[in-house]
Amino acid sequence: MTPIQTAIQEVGGPADASRLLNVSVQAVCFWRDGRRQFPADKCPALEQASAGVITCEQMRPDVRWHRIADPSWPHPDGRPLIDVAAPAVPALPPQEVRDAA
Repeated sequence: MTPIQTAIQEVGGPADASRLLNVSVQAVCFWRDGRRQFPADKCPALEQASAGVITCEQMRPDVRWHRIADPSWPHPDGRPLIDVAAPAVPALPPQEVRDAA
């Protein structure tokens, strides 16, 4: 099971994830099935909703993440932010994402 699939399952499935992320169920199913890449800006909400079971770094390893201290966040290193100052890491095409998992 991929990190995205696990995170979606942790929050209750595609319907619950779609409400949480304010997107369509179809979008969640595309992400779950590897047909579309999961948006990096949705990772923190899914990490928090899954109580940190799946981290942003696991969902999108191609994104440089920076964490800031936040005791209310489920991850011990704090809240995840996209590190916009870091050099970009090329994203994997959807097929390669499935193969890498």
